[in-house]
Amino acid sequence: MEKSLQARTAVRSMKEYHPPLSGREGLRLDFNENTESPSPRVLEVLKQIASGELTKYPERDPSERLMAEFLRLEHGQVLLTNGVDEAIHLLCETYLEPSDEVLIVVPTFSMYEIYAQSTGAKVIAVQANPERGFRFPVEVVLSAITGKTRMIALASPNNPTGAVAPRADLLRIADAAPAAAVLVDEAYYDFWGETVLDAVTRFPNLFVTRTFSKAYGLAGLRIGVLVGNGIQVPMVRKVASPYNVNGIALACLPHAIADREFLAGYVRQVLQGRARLMIQLTCQGVPYWVSQANFVLAQIGPMHKEFVAEMRNRGILVRDRSNDPGCSGCVRMTVGTEEHTERLLMALNEVLKTIDWAPSRQASASPAMGSA
Repeated sequence: MEKSLQARTAVRSMKEYHPPLSGREGLRLDFNENTESPSPRVLEVLKQIASGELTKYPERDPSERLMAEFLRLEHGQVLLTNGVDEAIHLLCETYLEPSDEVLIVVPTFSMYEIYAQSTGAKVIAVQANPERGFRFPVEVVLSAITGKTRMIALASPNNPTGAVAPRADLLRIADAAPAAAVLVDEAYYDFWGETVLDAVTRFPNLFVTRTFSKAYGLAGLRIGVLVGNGIQVPMVRKVASPYNVNGIALACLPHAIADREFLAGYVRQVLQGRARLMIQLTCQGVPYWVSQANFVLAQIGPMHKEFVAEMRNRGILVRDRSNDPGCSGCVRMTVGTEEHTERLLMALNEVLKTIDWAPSRQASASPAMGSA
């Protein structure tokens, strides 16, 4: 009997990620993007790009050298990627075999699990407890490390909770699992400020990712950076395409990182808006988790779908996270500019009244939730 072409078993059985990208008309507070625009310097570069530049293959090396200098690292420790998603994929392809195990702490960014599953590796999920504020369960993670552990993927601040993992805990894990690639995803670093970037020289198994899709406003250009030890990054580079980052993104990157005034101004608005949103949720009696990112996760409860729909009716998109582990009835709201925060807070009050939301009808609030 003639056989037909089949995808690998790991691919057929892996989870799929279907982000709700269609119909995103309105104020986009659903994907944690910059809610306004990138730096004016970036916009000026885009206006000046000549058509001839589009006919050339992109050269990544000059921008990588600039990024290494920006991060105060050696050139060989830095790899620019097509967003953080590609960095995760490259790590999985570089280090994972079908018999390996990958540790993640859930709820978290879906692509850790998806890319790990694509290699045939087994994903071990450690649940962070919502009743304890999704506090990072370092002891449980350490106890889950085995001889089969080849990758540990952790986000700090974490998405969708906004919770952080203390630097000391992350370094304990890197030290306890020398045979595993330990990824610390710092996509939301600009809104938190604590990093393990300086430790990659000391820990050969430690990797850090950063993105330019959030505070920098370059989500559409797809550019991120993977940082690691000078021994390991060349191994990851072997798996990456030499043309993985497009030329427009590479042209814009130097100007984005050079405009520190723009970045500081946007981050300042987000931090102020985040505090205002948490205060408003407290005043309304809506349970939420204290966030160190550019969003807040709130527990709306059984009326979460109605909440999301009513926000959309007012031209504001927020993200239903109810299907994430430990997030039943939860909605995530991105915080952006001062103007956009004003719109969000006004709509929040209106929507809660429209759906007749009341704290007594919701699941009991966690004592570890926010009280701004």
